[in-house]
Amino acid sequence: MSTPSVPTLRFLGAAGTVTGSRFLVDVGAHRLLVDCGLFQGYKVLRERNRRPFPVPPSSIDLVLLTHAHLDHSGYLPRIIQEGYQGKVLCTEATRDLCALLLPDSGRLLEEEARFAAKKGYSKHAQPLPLYTEADARRSLRHLSPVSFDKDIEIPGGTARFIRAGHILGAAQITLTLDHRRVHFSGDLGRPVDALLPPPAPHPACDTLVCESTYGDRVHPFVDAEDELAEVINRVTGRGGVVVIPAFAVGRAQELLLHIARLRQRDAIHPVPVYLNSPMAEQASGLYRRHPADHKLDAEACRQTFDRVTFVGSAEASKALNRQHGPMIILSASGMLTGGRVLHHVTAFAPDARNAIVLSGYQAAGTRGARLVAGDSVLRIFGRDVPINAEVVQLKSFSAHADSNEITQWLRDGPRPSAAIYLTHGEPSASDALRLRVQRDLGWPIHVADHGEEIPL
Repeated sequence: MSTPSVPTLRFLGAAGTVTGSRFLVDVGAHRLLVDCGLFQGYKVLRERNRRPFPVPPSSIDLVLLTHAHLDHSGYLPRIIQEGYQGKVLCTEATRDLCALLLPDSGRLLEEEARFAAKKGYSKHAQPLPLYTEADARRSLRHLSPVSFDKDIEIPGGTARFIRAGHILGAAQITLTLDHRRVHFSGDLGRPVDALLPPPAPHPACDTLVCESTYGDRVHPFVDAEDELAEVINRVTGRGGVVVIPAFAVGRAQELLLHIARLRQRDAIHPVPVYLNSPMAEQASGLYRRHPADHKLDAEACRQTFDRVTFVGSAEASKALNRQHGPMIILSASGMLTGGRVLHHVTAFAPDARNAIVLSGYQAAGTRGARLVAGDSVLRIFGRDVPINAEVVQLKSFSAHADSNEITQWLRDGPRPSAAIYLTHGEPSASDALRLRVQRDLGWPIHVADHGEEIPL
């Protein structure tokens, strides 16, 4: 491995796209990887997951995770398969969430491969998963939890994890390397969130790597519970089923909180509520285990999580598809990329009485994004499913800071002495935020290119 004269940073993912967060830092004799995420969405992006990693994984000394979402952690089993042998530093809640998310990801990848083989819609005679559930469980042995707001010795310098909001355990990460400091925003939460504290201000740094998911828009000022109540009452009032694709971690719990509050004040019809995601059920339990990481007290947790019907087995999930409305079903995944929700969409989307309610960001190339674009047919499990159900995209739910909030977060911290690099956004979002920061703050800022290498 060549030894750079100064530390360098390579953008190996989440550059020009939202997913696949991977940032490689070369520090002389050491290599560090911040985030190890899956590419999702368009096939051309997903195919990157199959390519050899740009450097030998065995040459990496340490991996650090900002949080547990698969576009930041989901490539870990693969890179460990390919030879990475070191620790993976993350917060305690991130470790616990990865213990849910990664095996589930492996299981879904195996199911996808089996189904593709059975139905013959893969170009491979024997399609293989990117990794298996067993691979994912083995990768968990590498996770090493750290505390927030403490300097941690790492090869070549120190690391510090500070709160990012966004989801349980999410962190920003500061690396101090040879008197140079680079700060990674991770995914920034919102300043006011029903569940989570606001992101901490960024520290003084030379280089700042900042997300830009919503860099081209401002979240509308809409009351989340009013918006949710309106669609629930409209659909259940006509006897329909409300299917809400929801990320099992974070979004499912936020939706359950708002539904619980609406039921408490009789603001929605008294219909059954089902959470059909074993992982979301387990993730909900983590809110009790990590009370310092969120805003809910014990009574709020009880009201939110004890008054919903959890659907455990595959048989119970299938039986739910044979039921009639009115009812509410929350199920993963949030962008319709896999999971039990696909079976619910297949069952309920052809009926105009029902609704598919999208509650979060839909990355380009996902089925959720195609619904937002108005597609009347979705390809699911190798067949076309007609979309006659009402499609609603909620405007008030987002775990990401918007353009105003990111700009204010930047303004609240000291100006980086070198530059800001925008990542984790579609090109239009990243460029819009670049223009705004240049106009409003006058700071040097660039949109990172995939594969670009910069000196720190």
